[in-house]
Amino acid sequence: MGETLPLVLTMIDATVRVATPLVLAALAGLFSERAGVVDVGLEGKMLGAAFFAAAVASVTGSPWLGLLAAIAAATTLAMVHGLACITFNGNQVVSGMALNILMAGLAPTLAFAWFREGGQTPLLGPGQRFAAIALPFADALAQVPVLGEIYGRISGHNVLVYMAALSVPVVAFVIYRTRFGLRVRAVGENPSAVDTAGIPVGALRYRALLCNGVLCGIAGAYLSTAHGAAFVRDMTAGKGYLALAALIFGKWKPVPTLFACLLFAFTDALQARLQGVSVPGIGQVPVQAIQAMPYVLTVLLLAGFVGRAMAPKAIGVPYVKER
Repeated sequence: MGETLPLVLTMIDATVRVATPLVLAALAGLFSERAGVVDVGLEGKMLGAAFFAAAVASVTGSPWLGLLAAIAAATTLAMVHGLACITFNGNQVVSGMALNILMAGLAPTLAFAWFREGGQTPLLGPGQRFAAIALPFADALAQVPVLGEIYGRISGHNVLVYMAALSVPVVAFVIYRTRFGLRVRAVGENPSAVDTAGIPVGALRYRALLCNGVLCGIAGAYLSTAHGAAFVRDMTAGKGYLALAALIFGKWKPVPTLFACLLFAFTDALQARLQGVSVPGIGQVPVQAIQAMPYVLTVLLLAGFVGRAMAPKAIGVPYVKER
């Protein structure tokens, strides 16, 4: 027990840290896809948000201003996606992939042009990034066996981790207990009925994409100003796609999506600790094979369960108002 508990708590701690951007991005995708707009562009929005968060925090010295810049950047990209898909009825998958490709090239280019540090932003100092927060009574409970150690692990995260944890019940409440959430779900299932009721389909989808941009902005800011200390090229490393897979595996519902994100994050945290470990009879497993574990798990789960997931009926279908 003395050695097992710290190991378990360390894995849980690492899982929570890795899951934070996945949860935020997956909930962002939930808003857009529940409204009927496919969002393959989660990766690009997170990447753009990560760059602008680090760039603004580096220049101003304030991670909060960096967070606002990240939200503004991700929201702008979400509106561009909406313009292409909602206003001009473009292909939603193509638009999302275009955002990913755009930001994969634009963010490092801007970083090189502005900072001249090889396509990344300067390292952020202690006051320029989100620091760990000690929860009340964490010091007083530190000496209490088991309980103190568990509470100590809950404490000590940065504010964006706690925001991600709170976002799950908040999003669930918005989606299932508010008029806006009801309309979002309705427009993703039957936009014609929503339009017949006198509710503008396009405006409602834009509002859903606005929520999408805010959550993607927080996810991107977490990567470069909380979990990390700078923006580097391709720092999202496929997390946008993992978040989209978690959303599908979670059947477009907040709580199941949360557990899917935690599963993927646990696999990612586990692979970081398995590198260099030798397997009896096999020897040391190649690092590349271990690093591929989260993505292999994603493919296997989607291959096995995606057929059972019922997507919103109007997802990916541009709505053209009948005249």
